Amino acid sequence: MARIAVESTLTDVKQALSEMGHDVVDLRTEQDASNCDCCIVSGQDNNVMGIQTTSIAGPVINADGQSANQICDMVDQKLS
Repeated sequence: MARIAVESTLTDVKQALSEMGHDVVDLRTEQDASNCDCCIVSGQDNNVMGIQTTSIAGPVINADGQSANQICDMVDQKLS
């Protein structure tokens, strides 16, 4: 399965992805995302300046307003 970095506040998402068999790691720094297939962010930190520098080649999913099941579905869609 995929290696997925998830922000620490999204505990329900971490648990759901782990139950699906994914390797889930905490997303605290830019280096945490470097070897991951996908990242899940809470969406609480908005980019006010409009600068978008990414350190991951895979998809970044914004979990704001989504349930854990919806996020798991998005991960499946993005990684398939």
